[in-house]
Amino acid sequence: MIGFLVLLFPVLLLIFMLVMERIEEPLTRVALEREVEDFLEHASQDELATLVREGPVSAMSRFRGRLRVLSRRRRRQ
Repeated sequence: MIGFLVLLFPVLLLIFMLVMERIEEPLTRVALEREVEDFLEHASQDELATLVREGPVSAMSRFRGRLRVLSRRRRRQ
């Protein structure tokens, strides 16, 4: 009985991980779409220039950095 459980556990864990991946994928896609919408609505000219020059990864990291700085300033005040 114990041997059966030892053999069955990895298979069940793998199935669980595959199911959770299917559930997680649409959620991350929606979050990414919202983040891109926020970027396009609130990005500065410098961040838009970075988007054209260096690509979306670099531009989004600058945008997130600016948002972090703004949130820290608001907390201090």
